[in-house]
Amino acid sequence: MPHFEKIVVVTKKTPLEDLVNRLNSKAQAKFYLEQNQIPFASYEQSDSQYHRSVEMLRQQLPRGVRHQFIDRDLLPTYYFDGRDLVVTIGPDGLVINTAKYLTSQPILAFNPDPARIDGVLLPFTATDAATWLDRALRGDLKIQPVSMAKVTLNDGQTLYGVNDLFIGPRSHGSARYTLEFGSKREQQSSSGIIVSTGAGCTGWLRSITTGAWQVARYFTNLGEQPPELDEIALGWDANRLWFTVREPFVSKTSQANIVFGQIAQHQHLTITSHMPDYGIIFSDGIESDYLAFHSGAMAQIGLAERKAQLIVQG
Repeated sequence: MPHFEKIVVVTKKTPLEDLVNRLNSKAQAKFYLEQNQIPFASYEQSDSQYHRSVEMLRQQLPRGVRHQFIDRDLLPTYYFDGRDLVVTIGPDGLVINTAKYLTSQPILAFNPDPARIDGVLLPFTATDAATWLDRALRGDLKIQPVSMAKVTLNDGQTLYGVNDLFIGPRSHGSARYTLEFGSKREQQSSSGIIVSTGAGCTGWLRSITTGAWQVARYFTNLGEQPPELDEIALGWDANRLWFTVREPFVSKTSQANIVFGQIAQHQHLTITSHMPDYGIIFSDGIESDYLAFHSGAMAQIGLAERKAQLIVQG
């Protein structure tokens, strides 16, 4: 366990702050919401609760240890030192967005609003911050490894995903590419490919499989219930990934035989783009932090060489 020299606290803008930034004032945000029959009070209450939790956490930061607060928007360009203790305070997505920019640094994740946020990845609350910060700094930790996916382009660029990767068109349209997996290879046209990790396979992937099951059920004699969660779940530290091709289209030049499966450790999914200027790869729902994936670009996708390190109770 490293000796921590600094605590880096990652925060995010609240929905109300995002609205104020877009509409230029709180009054305009209130008018916009109420015009659309959305209660402004819930936005205001959520915003107030978040900032109370951030301030509570700030007051419990240990003296004598350097600390820094950064907004989520700075993650792609922020340099994390190996001796940083990384703290997040926000929804589950903030943990996911932060983890892919780390190497071996553990994440201590706080739920700022348990009444509104389920917090699957958020085992702690700001009221207990002093206790858990002290334990973390003493190395009294229980770590849950979380597997990640990694895409590497033929020009050397890389991108990590804690939940999933999306490979496809920048906007609504058809992704065109060559897909290679194992000894199989085919031209495809689809709305994109999703690669899901053990942590993410119960999210976007589960939605896709549920929809596919309902379509298949219409034409066949499938049972009354879609696949159970445990048939899809791999476990957060699983050394496997799921992949699925969304809405594959069969034509004279495109096939749909390699559309779903698992990528084992040391295996790769290889995709060569045939999208002239609209191909894109992004991870964990953050479209602003993407890799361009235009014609001729080749992507290799598999398990990442490292895992995220989430501090859990224990």
